[in-house]
Amino acid sequence: MLLLAGLALAAGELAGTRLAGAGPLPRPLAVPGTLLAAAASTGLLLLAAVSGLSLPVVYGLREGRLLLVTANACLLAAVCAASRRPGLAVLPLAAAVVAEALRAHPEAAGFGVGAGLTVVHLTAASLWTGTLLYVLRVVRLRGGGREVFLRYARMAACVFVALAATGTASTLRRLPPEAALSTAYGRVLLVKLALFGGVGLLALAARSRLLSGADARPPARAELAVLAVIVALSALLTVAPDPRWPLF
Repeated sequence: MLLLAGLALAAGELAGTRLAGAGPLPRPLAVPGTLLAAAASTGLLLLAAVSGLSLPVVYGLREGRLLLVTANACLLAAVCAASRRPGLAVLPLAAAVVAEALRAHPEAAGFGVGAGLTVVHLTAASLWTGTLLYVLRVVRLRGGGREVFLRYARMAACVFVALAATGTASTLRRLPPEAALSTAYGRVLLVKLALFGGVGLLALAARSRLLSGADARPPARAELAVLAVIVALSALLTVAPDPRWPLF
């Protein structure tokens, strides 16, 4: 969960600064976010070592190598975010997302369909959650910012479609219908899908209030809170037993 949260903070700030336009900006959180993601990856490596495996053995495993790539990519992203050209952080962040997708989908054929879907899904989820947080911080700092919310709403619509499409495809690939209620993975996934539907309704409510001239912050804050729960459930799914049918 900490890894996903760190990636969301960094990705959201990169996108949010472009949406914010002219005016005061909140205190940057991209560096703490990328350092948090790096620490989470390193922690997973050390956890494997504590479990009885030596570090050379851990680094020799596919998952260990990918965690090492993620940690180093996040550290490089932190350096870029702290530099005069923070936009360069997008490259190491992309490498971290790809490495995490490959770790979550250990398919024999290398970069397979599952990993590709996860790259898009992780990117979209990070952008939605992180950018919404950044936009809310901008609006609070400026005491308003309807135009910032409008620009964010257009981006969020595209992100929602990407999440829905990749999430549906991943579910169809990984979860046999008969396992939806009979396995822990299936039950957690159903809760996540229900919350995703709820967060979509909250996003529509925020957009409706925005277009009518009302304050869109209350439903947007609720949307962010539900997104945080979804991120936690996504982290839980990575450790739940995966009832997978044959991959295509």
